[in-house]
Amino acid sequence: MAHASATGSDSATNATRSPSKDAGVRVIRHEKPFRVLIANAKGGCGKTTLATNLASFFAARQLPTALIDYDPQASATDWLAARDRALPDITGVSATRRSQTQGTRSWEMRVPSNTAMIVIDTPAGLTGNALSDRIRHSDAVIIPVLPSAIDIRAATTFIRDVMLSPSFRQSPRAIAVVANRTRKNTLVYTKLTLFLKSLGIPFITTLRDTQRYVRTSELGQGIIDDQQVETQDLAHWDALLAWLDDTRARVEFCRRLTR
Repeated sequence: MAHASATGSDSATNATRSPSKDAGVRVIRHEKPFRVLIANAKGGCGKTTLATNLASFFAARQLPTALIDYDPQASATDWLAARDRALPDITGVSATRRSQTQGTRSWEMRVPSNTAMIVIDTPAGLTGNALSDRIRHSDAVIIPVLPSAIDIRAATTFIRDVMLSPSFRQSPRAIAVVANRTRKNTLVYTKLTLFLKSLGIPFITTLRDTQRYVRTSELGQGIIDDQQVETQDLAHWDALLAWLDDTRARVEFCRRLTR
């Protein structure tokens, strides 16, 4: 099975050793995971498809991965429940479930300490304080957009809300847009491209309109897990994975500077 390209750093462990004041004692310190927020206030734009497939790609790279489901519809949680145990492991956290004593627990307390990658799936209608809070707990924001006039207008409003949110204004995150279920060489595709260029936001890749995403989703798979996946479908993810690799490297460099 073909795999999307991976950087050499991806195979490295997520734990580092630091010297202790006591001679001969080494302290294991786990690096903070890289957190990818998948968001768009409009429903039906493919957020869960993007989130589950990203988690699959990260897990296939042997990166300890967690998938956080903030959507009350729990589509990502259901996807994980259908996932074959023989496939690369992904930790799932339903962030909308409440404890009888503590309310909604922070998902950061519920992922394994060695987690390297966290993908956050969000519901439609994400705005205001909830949006700002999700941005605060992320390192990169990916916005899936469908190539229709209605979706482009909705994306315009959502991108404005992201960039004006208190969390983003205090500490800007990397933002990218992915065109979902698109067909190139159409008028609406051209309009989407021009719209994104006008905002100066990277238009990273285009995921083609194919039933393969539907079929693999029903089995708890990403397309990377499909033995019969077409090379062109994997190739569409290379640019997005490369962008995330670069963003992750910049985030980790900044974290080292602030230690």
